[in-house]
Amino acid sequence: MRINESNKQRIHDVLISDLQRRIFKQYNERTDKRTDEDYDNTQSLLVNEVLHCETLNDVNNVVCSYEDLFPNEQVFTLEGTMNYIFKLLR
Repeated sequence: MRINESNKQRIHDVLISDLQRRIFKQYNERTDKRTDEDYDNTQSLLVNEVLHCETLNDVNNVVCSYEDLFPNEQVFTLEGTMNYIFKLLR
């Protein structure tokens, strides 16, 4: 399902914001040897991936690639991703 052009920026904004928040939380809870540079690279890759989302399937692929950020949520289907996006847009 293609994302309507008038909604694309808003979806990108909320998706980036939520995923960045989740990455930051995970980064602060880390016990491994990741560096600030790793964190910065992850953030840059995330933004780049989200800004290239044109369809709901693209969004689903991004969410699935960051599955470790969703330990207790079922967002790895198109329906789950759609509901996740709707929740973010409230």
